[in-house]
Amino acid sequence: MRAAVHTTFGDPTQVLHGGDVPQPTPAAGEVRIRTVLAPIHNHDLWTVRGQYGYKPELPAVGGSEGTGVIDALGEGVEGLKIGQRVSAASVHGTWAESFIAPARMVIPMPDSIDDNTAAQLIAMPLSALMLLEFLQVQEGQWILQNAANGAVGKALAMLAKARGVHCINLVRRDAGVAEMAELGIDHTISTAQSDWMAQVQAKVGKASIAAAVDSVGGRASSELMTLLGDGGTLVSFGSMTGEPMQLSSGDVIFKQATVKGFWGSKVSQAMAPDDKRRLVGELLQLAARGGLSLPVDGVFGLDEVADAAKASLDPGRTGWVVLRPGGAG
Repeated sequence: MRAAVHTTFGDPTQVLHGGDVPQPTPAAGEVRIRTVLAPIHNHDLWTVRGQYGYKPELPAVGGSEGTGVIDALGEGVEGLKIGQRVSAASVHGTWAESFIAPARMVIPMPDSIDDNTAAQLIAMPLSALMLLEFLQVQEGQWILQNAANGAVGKALAMLAKARGVHCINLVRRDAGVAEMAELGIDHTISTAQSDWMAQVQAKVGKASIAAAVDSVGGRASSELMTLLGDGGTLVSFGSMTGEPMQLSSGDVIFKQATVKGFWGSKVSQAMAPDDKRRLVGELLQLAARGGLSLPVDGVFGLDEVADAAKASLDPGRTGWVVLRPGGAG
């Protein structure tokens, strides 16, 4: 079968290419899914670079999420059937004509959810929903996040709004404010404005910020801590700068603040199955009624994966980049 592969670790725009690999066969407890669409996530590109928490054996097929149709069942699989439309995330090798997923990781997709949404509904939105639960905030409280126009940031803003949690969304470009508004996301502030911190404080008013999510690192961590309310929680979700978090010990001490790290994979593994089913059900219901906007910005064939990776890295894109076996048409 055709797949998007890399034989070395490195720059995704240079090392990714189309290639032929054996079609996988599902083992016991697994299913094979004929791929319809598979998104490109930032963590997929970090995996190709060899700099993520998971490092595959080479040569490797990229991708960790996809939607498609089950075309083979492994021994002992129950509750799923051949021909069923499903999605799966936290798997490997989805940038291919077919991929393998453990049956317990497969989520049936209702007809009310289109392929574009189904292809990217689980990984980023589910991480965002788990993150929202991790923050332990209640309806009416305020949270703050930077890098808000990233995949998880957008999902977090939409999910917080659906739960009645107020979310202030920081973006690095003035144009990002309008881009977020087009998705129905409000409370967006550009840090390119010299008075952006005052704008945040004006939005919150007499209330305080209960939790903040840092996906940038470096000085940005200190800025979020400064805006955090007493007894608040600062969560490190990522580091776009690659720099260590810079925090004022005075802010941490006098605010009695808590600093935590969040890695969706670890949180997901520790989560009770009933809680995970509850969160997935919440996502499906929200997506089905149009409350979760997951636009696609570009569709590429498997042999165009290097171009797709380049498009995915474009800071000006407003939607996700996806791969479609058989081509972009």
